[in-house]
Amino acid sequence: MSDKMKIKWRTKPEDHDYPAAAAYLSLLYGEPAVARYIERLRKVPLSKFEAKDIFRASRVPLLGIGNSHVERERKRVVAGKSLSPLLLVRAASNDAVIVADGYHRLCAVYSFDEDAVIPCKIV
Repeated sequence: MSDKMKIKWRTKPEDHDYPAAAAYLSLLYGEPAVARYIERLRKVPLSKFEAKDIFRASRVPLLGIGNSHVERERKRVVAGKSLSPLLLVRAASNDAVIVADGYHRLCAVYSFDEDAVIPCKIV
């Protein structure tokens, strides 16, 4: 990977992360299920996983630094700003992890260090 950089993390997700996660999850699940996932995400403590493991478990493609959202998150890292933890959901239907919020942060962090430990809330 490119330059390993010290990545700072917030101790909890930002308030706007939950509605963003709900918006994404509403594409996959009905409103009652989404509400249950968000309620559980708000209550669960933080866990930590390596970036490369989150990618493997989620089966999402890695967006490059040419992506404007990834580049914005990379600039935040370089500026020493703290990133919000990821919000993850274990999808029993296909044995994958859904990145409900934080996909672009995940890609940005991976571009610095695929072994970076990322705080997450996972249900």
